[in-house]
Amino acid sequence: MVIKVLGSGCANCKKLEANVKEAVKELGIEATIEKVQDFKDIASYGVMRTPALVVDEQVKIAGKVPTVEEIKKYL
Repeated sequence: MVIKVLGSGCANCKKLEANVKEAVKELGIEATIEKVQDFKDIASYGVMRTPALVVDEQVKIAGKVPTVEEIKKYL
């Protein structure tokens, strides 16, 4: 599983990354977590508001920071 956190590196982006790491840890799954900060790459997903969560190349959520429990539902 490949999980991408899309965002410029703002506080919300960092919070999303931390929540993703916690969700992966709690579920005990194998996943690669990548940060995508290049605006061209972010736009290629059709995302206009960050932070965004992408799981296996599918945008799951954009424009807000989901909780650890919400993220677990997408994984």
